Amino acid sequence: MRVFLLLASLTLPLSAEPKTHNSPWNFPEVESREAWQARVKEIREQILVSCGLWPLPEKGPLNAVVFDKVERDGYSIEKVHLQPYPGFYLAGNLYRPLGKGAGPFPAVLNPHGHWDQGRLADEGNGSIPARCIGLARMGMIAFSYDMVGYNDTRFADGTEADGGHRKFGARAEDQLWGINSMGLQLWNSIRALDFLESLPDVDRKRLACTGESGGGTQTFMLAAVDGRLAAQVPVVMVSHSMQGGCICENAPGLRVDHSNMEIAAAAAPRPQLIIGATGDWTKATMEVEGPAVAGIYKLLGAEEKLNYQRFEAPHNYNQQSREAMYEWLGRHLLEHPEAVSFKEAPYQKEPDDVLRVFPGKLPDDALSMEEFIKARKQAQRNHWKQLVPRDQAALERFRTELFPAWRHTLQTDWTPADREKKSPPSAEWVAREQVEGTVLIKVTGDLAVDPDKLQIERRDGVTVMTFKGAAEDAVADEISNHFTTYNRTSLQKQVGALITVCQMLRELPAVDRVLLSGSGRGSLWAMLAAPAADGLAVDCSALDFSLDENFLGPGTFAPGLRRIGTYKGAAMLAAPNPLLLHHTGGKFACFDIGAAYRAADAEDRLELAEAPLAEAEILRWAAQK
Repeated sequence: MRVFLLLASLTLPLSAEPKTHNSPWNFPEVESREAWQARVKEIREQILVSCGLWPLPEKGPLNAVVFDKVERDGYSIEKVHLQPYPGFYLAGNLYRPLGKGAGPFPAVLNPHGHWDQGRLADEGNGSIPARCIGLARMGMIAFSYDMVGYNDTRFADGTEADGGHRKFGARAEDQLWGINSMGLQLWNSIRALDFLESLPDVDRKRLACTGESGGGTQTFMLAAVDGRLAAQVPVVMVSHSMQGGCICENAPGLRVDHSNMEIAAAAAPRPQLIIGATGDWTKATMEVEGPAVAGIYKLLGAEEKLNYQRFEAPHNYNQQSREAMYEWLGRHLLEHPEAVSFKEAPYQKEPDDVLRVFPGKLPDDALSMEEFIKARKQAQRNHWKQLVPRDQAALERFRTELFPAWRHTLQTDWTPADREKKSPPSAEWVAREQVEGTVLIKVTGDLAVDPDKLQIERRDGVTVMTFKGAAEDAVADEISNHFTTYNRTSLQKQVGALITVCQMLRELPAVDRVLLSGSGRGSLWAMLAAPAADGLAVDCSALDFSLDENFLGPGTFAPGLRRIGTYKGAAMLAAPNPLLLHHTGGKFACFDIGAAYRAADAEDRLELAEAPLAEAEILRWAAQK
């Protein structure tokens, strides 16, 4: 029966094989331009929320410094450092054309992959200096910059050999705040693009990005969220299988529903060249990934704006791949591409000390990793204080910002428009269960729900639906092996199931209202699902919501939870629906929720009780609402 199938889905079997970064993907079927545009909006929001960049941070002064210029045959090189965040230094090298006039020139960002030498790598299978020199000789400005933790871009307590690349943002408590390596690197790329735009010899309408492996990930991530790129060339990273093996490529929540193929396709219809290799996970570029992305370009009437190629080579960005990139960017960015040779001329990489920006100690104001994480958390606290609404206009701003964050943090596709959707109910369910009037869903916080233990009864004019849990199974590790990048956590599953229950009940013609009531861990799930219900009553005694460690266990963890105010944000989004918070004595903070209800002119719908309420009192509240 429909009700039992639904309840069985409240918790997916913990023994089910979770998705990993090596799981195969299929490209979704997209029927129309409008459907794809809606999906791109979802992809962009998911990227920004997953990376802790929703909303985008305020762009402070970059404090960019360009110095130590050297001139060579057809190009110059300078050292650069800038501050994407105060106290965090992004460093790199700026390659400019010589002998081609004063510009303005096209400009190309060059993020690098996981070479041991980072942006200084100069090998047969890949050379960052070679491609930057090649671009500059063609008449483009090229900026190569470090991954987090490489060479000159590291934390003050990191060494040149270990600047924190695989450590930053790896802890679950940091992920609660949306702090992760991929988010920092994406922000670095956005600010690097700001830096290029600030240069007087750069044409702001001709900006591009190209990178290999992890740098390929950075390329299509940037293109998906920043419309300033006029062209992009991701190399050996657009794959239907392996999605990236490092934490800098696996933001929590990023690929629960979307693969690298979709993220790369989000750039359409802007010019894009995808390069694969026979010796790595992009070996099916010509058969799978390329045609899949091409389908979107065709849908948008821009077939000529996409090209995809595969070369006989191991994982690389070698000369053959670089020359394909030169030709593509030359064709789309240079004003007279026919006058340019796209064959790479011999080059000489500069010694490392000529390219290094901070060989040794970082500037005195550089932050350690812990100081930087503390600053990011404090910035989020400050932003939240500013976001708490004080009037109706501020409440609308709050909803505009927080509702997408709530949806993507909890991995649900529910929207308020779904309230009005109706589908034919199950006649068997209606006839057997007699679900009608006001329905109160009781959630106790058990992870594993046994459908046979569902109770539905009519009490004091209210239909009470109680979920009684079975013995709790072993909980999968939700932190290691990029689990949250590809899978929903127990908390996300439970909240999603409650949202589904609310919507299905609302579709029944005999149901007037759907209310949620929670206790134990269920109080958190019920509060987080509150926007999809018509009212909420929860026992607030289960957790000390002020402590991060209380959100790291089974059924309480979801990356980014702190960025939506934990329990507060969802309850505030539910205003002006009736809200009863009882057993609030102690450490449960209600001020922000009260502010939202005052802003919604609905103070009479918010009820607070310091003591715990008996079930009879909750039923009386439900019957009156």
